[in-house]
Amino acid sequence: MENKTVEKKFKTPIIIVSVVIPLAVVLLFSIRLKDFGINVEPLSFLPPIYAAINGITALLLILGVLAIKKGNRALHHKLMTSAIACSLAFLMMYVAYHMTAESTKFGGEGVIKGIYYFLLITHIILSVTIIPLVLFTYVRALSGDFDRHKKLAKITFPLWLYVAVTGVIVYLMIAPYYV
Repeated sequence: MENKTVEKKFKTPIIIVSVVIPLAVVLLFSIRLKDFGINVEPLSFLPPIYAAINGITALLLILGVLAIKKGNRALHHKLMTSAIACSLAFLMMYVAYHMTAESTKFGGEGVIKGIYYFLLITHIILSVTIIPLVLFTYVRALSGDFDRHKKLAKITFPLWLYVAVTGVIVYLMIAPYYV
């Protein structure tokens, strides 16, 4: 019963964070620092870095699952905590880039354009969805509620992996169109 109490304690903060982060990203995405008289050169070096961080996140997730399958709970914990840290670093860099640079338009045509927008839209939707899933999965593990952690992780892992991998693919598809 104590494990559920821990999760209950974090439920409201997780819900708040899960709503605030996407709203803040949308708000910050629409703000350009130059509009406030802050002259900052576009942080054009960031997209390949945050794409690489998405790739690292995907690798950490896979290694984390392999570690727990081998019974190495301590390594699993370190890898999953690192994946969360990478996701936070990605988010900060992504927002910083978009606050200093105009959005890049995808220049592909035909079928590739449809594929790009399918990947982009599903990536965005799932990146919002994954926030509470990751946080609840993590809290369940920290509280020692491993049965419920494992059940939720079976949903969280493939979605989070999809978000990380499609982040890299979307970057690779749009990279030729950066100014």
